[in-house]
Amino acid sequence: MTELSFSCTGVRADRYAAGPTLLFRLRIVATGGEPVHAIALRCQLRIEPRRRAYSAAEGEHLEVLFGERARWGSTLNPLQFAQVSLLVPAFTGEIEVDLVVPCSYDLDVAAGRYFHALTEGEVPVLLLFSGTAFTGPGGFRVEPVPWDREALCRLPIRVWREMIEQHFPGCGWLRLPRDTMDALLDYRTQHGLPSWEATMRALLGATGPTPGPPAGPTARAAAGVGAAGRLLSERTPR
Repeated sequence: MTELSFSCTGVRADRYAAGPTLLFRLRIVATGGEPVHAIALRCQLRIEPRRRAYSAAEGEHLEVLFGERARWGSTLNPLQFAQVSLLVPAFTGEIEVDLVVPCSYDLDVAAGRYFHALTEGEVPVLLLFSGTAFTGPGGFRVEPVPWDREALCRLPIRVWREMIEQHFPGCGWLRLPRDTMDALLDYRTQHGLPSWEATMRALLGATGPTPGPPAGPTARAAAGVGAAGRLLSERTPR
């Protein structure tokens, strides 16, 4: 049986992908000297939050995922990042290949919220492998990739931010229910607002003449929530 081992030598953003995509560089070593005709590889990527430290500001942003910092001893559990497949071509001895991992900037997804909360350093990502290997000097043998094969990769936050900035420069992404989106579109049309940014600023009370000192972020947010609520209530059949 061919012994396979895996390691991750680096990770980079795919500059030519249509959407946010990371490329994990894998080194696969097959001992025994027999050729490997192909590997149908499956990989689960899991964030290991216990393997790094967090600043006070990062900790505040992560409370939505893990609760108060005093409880992190029991709540700082792994987060599912992605699950992808890869067909490894023929090789003998060792080979390096790119594992293509499409990414989401959806802040409703735990992994997206985790990345968004971090400001510096690296994210420990554990790669767990399985699949089927086709090996043998003449013809081929079908062998499973053992379930205990894994590799640890440290993904720099800088790489993640550069990837997101490439596809969403200076912007964020927000997912809304269709009825809310329809209400916002009606509001934008009725008030002749030129962009979605202008629409949201109008709802937050950040545009137009405002008597007295400007309201703080909390007050503006509350005003925006109230305006959005009134907007939706006007569209709701009575």
